[in-house]
Amino acid sequence: MNKTFEYVPPKVWTWDRPSGGRVANINRPVSGPTHEKALPVGKHPLQLYSQGTPNGQKATIMLEELLAAGHTGAEYDAWLIQIGEGDQFGSGFVEINPNSKIPAMVDRSGPKPVRVFESGAILVYLAEKFGAFLPTTQPARAECLAWLFWQVGAAPYLGGGFGHFYKYAPTKIEYAIDRFAMESKRQLDVLDRQLANYAYVAGDSYTVADIAVWPWYGGLVLGTLYNAAEFLSVKDYTHVLRWAHAIAERPAVQRGRVVNQTDDSNKVLRERHDAADFDAVAWKERKAKSA
Repeated sequence: MNKTFEYVPPKVWTWDRPSGGRVANINRPVSGPTHEKALPVGKHPLQLYSQGTPNGQKATIMLEELLAAGHTGAEYDAWLIQIGEGDQFGSGFVEINPNSKIPAMVDRSGPKPVRVFESGAILVYLAEKFGAFLPTTQPARAECLAWLFWQVGAAPYLGGGFGHFYKYAPTKIEYAIDRFAMESKRQLDVLDRQLANYAYVAGDSYTVADIAVWPWYGGLVLGTLYNAAEFLSVKDYTHVLRWAHAIAERPAVQRGRVVNQTDDSNKVLRERHDAADFDAVAWKERKAKSA
């Protein structure tokens, strides 16, 4: 068992030092901008400001799925917001998302720009705008929205809880890791039981529920999120694995997942302004393989 000192909370908590770890720069106890920085605006109706985290991937996968389905009005510019460098606290970003979290989007297709923030809200907004990936009749619509909001409510346990303490926290705390590993496995079990009966999360059709859930739980069981697949014994969740692999094969998912990524891989697209931008990713991959 890890030996840790017993923390005695003060009567009044104050922020007197950074929290430490890789995510220290993205958290602070106040809101609002820290610096002046206008956001760029591209040529398309939809302007996305994001980074390729699981929440960011929801928006780009949705947009790529809409384009693949023939909705040409879903053309978009995706601008990189580097949250580790504090871009989300720039004045322009705070103006469209006072919560300073990615993704955030501005729809400039109408007479007046519409800001949309929070990944779940972006999915619903786009689904309703284009009439796609969200059932319009009951009970299918209620089921889809329930699973969408299940993901929105569950993600803080998986990301801010398990992911933070397992991968990012500067100190490994057994109690915290055990607490959130237990909850993550419970959530995987919930999902596995649902997918035992249906092809997709909300039933027999691919919907925004799948687009929301896959970057988190699909990434977890496929080993791309937190490198925790073995630790959580994801092989036990056979239905989640079947679903995760099937979603990963969708061309729009393969495109959307690489947008606004920041690593040095040949499979990333830091910004996206045109469908042809993905050709550059394929070229970089071919060049790397031939080197």
